[in-house]
Amino acid sequence: MVYVDKDPVVLTHARALLTSGPQGVTRYLDADLRDTGRVLTAAAGTLDFSRPVAVMLMAILQHVDNAEDPYGIVATLLDALPPGSHLVLSHPASDIEAEAQGKLAERLNQSMAEKVTMRDRAQVARFFDGLELVEPGLVRVPEWRPASELEARSPAGLWGGVGRKN
Repeated sequence: MVYVDKDPVVLTHARALLTSGPQGVTRYLDADLRDTGRVLTAAAGTLDFSRPVAVMLMAILQHVDNAEDPYGIVATLLDALPPGSHLVLSHPASDIEAEAQGKLAERLNQSMAEKVTMRDRAQVARFFDGLELVEPGLVRVPEWRPASELEARSPAGLWGGVGRKN
């Protein structure tokens, strides 16, 4: 496993929590997701890119503005991976409880250095272009294989899905 982040507080926790063991090697990388060349080069030192790999982008792409080509970033990461690899993604939604999500984005953008870009379902679906969506597809996160009906009804303003590269 390779964990990538550029937040110094998160990386301090990573140093303490992400340790290698008999089950496999764990590595953290102090890098920006936008620097795909650096991320892929460093990850190749730990991961075997001749075998399927999962790229997990959990609630991170909202920090990549449209002008920074988030779709190109994801495509570059996936292009480096062999068939059978997966993209696992969650993304804050602009079209689930739109008014509340809009206010949240506004508050976050006023208080955080990293700005957020909420995206609607169609915009999130574009990250999976060229991939085969794994059932149940791109859905609200609590609806992705919930353990119960109660869990499926949990409030969440996130789209989530898993796509397989063929």
